[in-house]
Amino acid sequence: MKAKKLLIGAAVLAAGSLALTACSGTSDSSSNSKVSMTLWQNSTTGPGQQYWKDAIAAFEKANPNVTIKMQSIQNEDLDGKLQTALNSGDAPDIFLQRGGGKMAAMVQAGQLMDLTGKVSSDTKKVISSGSFKAETYQDKVWAMPLAVLPGGLFYSQDLFKAAGITEAPATIDDLSADVQKLKSTGVAPIALGAKDAWPAAHWFYWFALRECSGATMEKTADSKSFSDPCWTKAAQDLQDFAGKKPFNDGFLTTSAQQGAGSSAGLVANHKAAMELMGAWDPGVIASLTPDQKPLPDLGFYPFPELSGGKGEPGSIMGGVDGYSCSVKAPKECADFLNFIATTPQQVAYYKAFNSPPVNTDAQKSVTEPYLKDVLAAYNKAPYVSQWLDTVLGQNIGNALNVAVVDMLAGKTDAKGMIQAANDAAKKG
Repeated sequence: MKAKKLLIGAAVLAAGSLALTACSGTSDSSSNSKVSMTLWQNSTTGPGQQYWKDAIAAFEKANPNVTIKMQSIQNEDLDGKLQTALNSGDAPDIFLQRGGGKMAAMVQAGQLMDLTGKVSSDTKKVISSGSFKAETYQDKVWAMPLAVLPGGLFYSQDLFKAAGITEAPATIDDLSADVQKLKSTGVAPIALGAKDAWPAAHWFYWFALRECSGATMEKTADSKSFSDPCWTKAAQDLQDFAGKKPFNDGFLTTSAQQGAGSSAGLVANHKAAMELMGAWDPGVIASLTPDQKPLPDLGFYPFPELSGGKGEPGSIMGGVDGYSCSVKAPKECADFLNFIATTPQQVAYYKAFNSPPVNTDAQKSVTEPYLKDVLAAYNKAPYVSQWLDTVLGQNIGNALNVAVVDMLAGKTDAKGMIQAANDAAKKG
């Protein structure tokens, strides 16, 4: 990942020193003692879940004294269950890390193992320092990055062609025109799983990335204040766009990733032409096609540009998924994280999830044109922001997501949506 401005919330913006009050629970077990660890991850079916089973089996074979028990948790349920477990002192040893404000809160509560001195030299050779920025807080590394997951629109090239669309839309005006062309063919132009809130909120995030300057987004990440007019303008942009009825019927009660009727399922079965999502989407779509194989005509294009916005053209939003160790985890937890960062494991991860690995050697194995396009857009982006709910932390982020859905449901307007976000920020 080349050098660029990177907004990852408290992981970058926090300054000064915060005292960590929790005492260390890290095991000093010898290589001959029996070690048992638990792992929580969010792939509940298919090749993704099998990847974790295979990775655990391979690590256990190489480390006969270690046993890892995996628990698969639905993505939308993971954050809440994890927070409860962390707060109760009964956290899993290894778990998915979103980063940003969510990770910073865990660090401040003394819930994570400091991995700074535990990242192996071999790992550093294949994972760039830039990728570790998303897992860094107060100059310390708290998670192992595994996947580069920038967002954009994943679409059916066949459905675009049937609608007479010969190239991906470059501007919001282009996208609006394409929506009308797609409607005329009888398919839903855009799939949206607003039942889960965050997919709907992604539309607001992207309009904000186009309307707001990087400096404004960084200021808001720190202050949690949405007072700059660009935020309200972005909300109005979304309200206006939604007024064109671009989404599937019943989008407010549609889930994002569960079953053929989800937004990903609609794309997988050619019932909808496209979906705004992160780069994990190809793998989810593949799991929902009739033959459970990658969608042959899948394409990708970056979120269109917006005339008059203050955001730097080409800016992109997304995250780097990583895995953390609980502060009480045994030292073998860090060994496991270094193991899954190796090139063979990262190639297996890419093949299982159909998403770009963070390991630079493993990236050479990527063959799908849409994933190459994802990496190209990410690598040339002048500015990268993590998802806003990750940047802002769980409480404010969740409130923002719900406020977006309320606006799309007609319960409030753009100003009311921003007011709800500001009210949530005041509560902390």
